[in-house]
Amino acid sequence: MATDKIRIKDIAERAGVSVGTVDRVLHERPNVSKSAREKVEKALAEMDYQPNVYASALAYNKDYTFYCIIPLHDSEAYWDEIEQGVKAATARRRDFHISLKMLYYERFNGPSFIKATKECLEQNPDGVIVVPAKLEITRVFTDQLADKNIPFILLDSYLPDLKPLAFFGQDSFQSGYFAARMMMLIASKEKEIMMMKQLKDGHVGSKQQSNRETGFRHYMRDHFPEIKITDVNLPLGESKAHFDKILEEFFSTHPHIHHCITFNSKAHLVGEFLLRTNRRNVQIMGYDMVPKNAECVRQGSISFLIAQHAYMQGYQCIETLFQAIVLKKEVTPVNYMPIELLTKENIEFYRRDNV
Repeated sequence: MATDKIRIKDIAERAGVSVGTVDRVLHERPNVSKSAREKVEKALAEMDYQPNVYASALAYNKDYTFYCIIPLHDSEAYWDEIEQGVKAATARRRDFHISLKMLYYERFNGPSFIKATKECLEQNPDGVIVVPAKLEITRVFTDQLADKNIPFILLDSYLPDLKPLAFFGQDSFQSGYFAARMMMLIASKEKEIMMMKQLKDGHVGSKQQSNRETGFRHYMRDHFPEIKITDVNLPLGESKAHFDKILEEFFSTHPHIHHCITFNSKAHLVGEFLLRTNRRNVQIMGYDMVPKNAECVRQGSISFLIAQHAYMQGYQCIETLFQAIVLKKEVTPVNYMPIELLTKENIEFYRRDNV
């Protein structure tokens, strides 16, 4: 008999118990004797009964609120892709009474993160997605979630000591290592390359970016130690005109540099500058298929982008909370995103919403 045709009455007859007893066993309710439970469980096994968890969740008719805490961002940025992904997944599961609340904090601003997490805790959410800030203040928040038995997912930066339900992001060290290897297929004869950064008080925007750089430098040290890596900082929060001035001075004084790498989603800052100044002899490798980067790839000022599926990350975070909290299923704890290299020839075939 097909699972979807098995009725509670059929199970009760097979087990020799009442319909009410079967119902209590299926829904894990109390007041069932050990012998009756064993009879029902034996009947379920013999009939190969698989409960319809989706129907059960719908019938339960409970409301769920998930919170997503991410950095404040521009409309065309990596975090915007994340946000669109979590919203799309929430919309898909709206029949299960799931709602989403977005909270934002300023990068490099501890009090801003603390304020957002405090607001989240006050609302007693059913599940949380969080992009970590500094480890010590993130730990305070995740410890409070654990005390309240609220599952949480870490996005972008993997901090296993915090014991999240799951993590979504790239293997950032391996990603940086891969970037170096790909770049050196075309830049092995160079003497110097440029590494564009955006720093705040001497720090990059995330642990992920730092790990990518570590992976990149590890490969270069092992295989091309003679190539000099020169840092160029486009300070966070400054204007495009200020960036242009820094880049003009750099490329004017370094005409021999033909390759640039950056580990954030702002490769277009250099790419747009190269287009405006008609410099066609510099090849850029960057991250994330955000619209401005994609346009630079199409126009040829960015040669390579490494995609990390930001939309998919956001989407799968919500889906994982749904599977774990609503459907009571086990989920995969560590979820590394693909490391994909995009060029002018294949960028149109990349689909951000391939989930």
